[in-house]
Amino acid sequence: MKDKRILYVSSEVIPYLPETELSSTAFNVARHAHSKGVQTRIFMPRFGVINERRHQLHEVIRLSGMNLIINDMDMPLIIKVASIPKERMQVYFIDNDEYFKRKAIYTDEDDKLFDDNDERMIFFAKGVIETVKKLNWAPDIIHVHGWLASLLPLYLREFYKEEPLFTESKIVTSLYNNGFEGELNNELANKVRFDQINSDKISVFETPNHINILKSAIENSDAIIKGSESLPDELESFISDKEVEILEFPSEEMLTESHLEFYKETVLELSE
Repeated sequence: MKDKRILYVSSEVIPYLPETELSSTAFNVARHAHSKGVQTRIFMPRFGVINERRHQLHEVIRLSGMNLIINDMDMPLIIKVASIPKERMQVYFIDNDEYFKRKAIYTDEDDKLFDDNDERMIFFAKGVIETVKKLNWAPDIIHVHGWLASLLPLYLREFYKEEPLFTESKIVTSLYNNGFEGELNNELANKVRFDQINSDKISVFETPNHINILKSAIENSDAIIKGSESLPDELESFISDKEVEILEFPSEEMLTESHLEFYKETVLELSE
């Protein structure tokens, strides 16, 4: 695995957000790979709750400045970067004042999902891909964590399918039992459809709940990792019906090493 390139894309990463199963797994897996000589890049949203001064985030002017089209609207993309202390690992933050400046992550003070979470997902997916293109950094593996990041596999497979930088990239999605109640904005399907993505790939978003968003990620991934010990029954049965490589939920002591073995023995061996 030495000198292989892995792009980690997560909606949450410690130490920038509170410790959860998702945020700690995304960080620890990336850190372990990095310690073994793997070239890593971590991307996450720059939520307004992240203390920029404490974590020493700074804008990367050469990467910022482009606009992303989200449902026929021009939305400025701002890229910030920080280094995780002691690890010599860089974390890139996808930022936009309209979508990420608010002092909350997914819900408002009444615990109600933000109405624009659908657009935030699209912006994050496109923002990550466009930034990696600017870096001209072709990843061998793209590992996705968290529902806010889970449009990335679809956009890589459809919207960016002609992009040569990702031709050889394998997509891995980790599934967590950290969903949300209810549904996202019911215009999600139409907003994805605006990007000329195949209608067959969009129908699952007609009911934009947590399960269906993850189903899209599974459909467009080469391999799946169970990031939680238990997943919803509907998701388990959906996975079992798919011809996709699966890493079962690993024990805590084997967490990071099992990911590295799965990359090496399974993911990188997958044929096109």
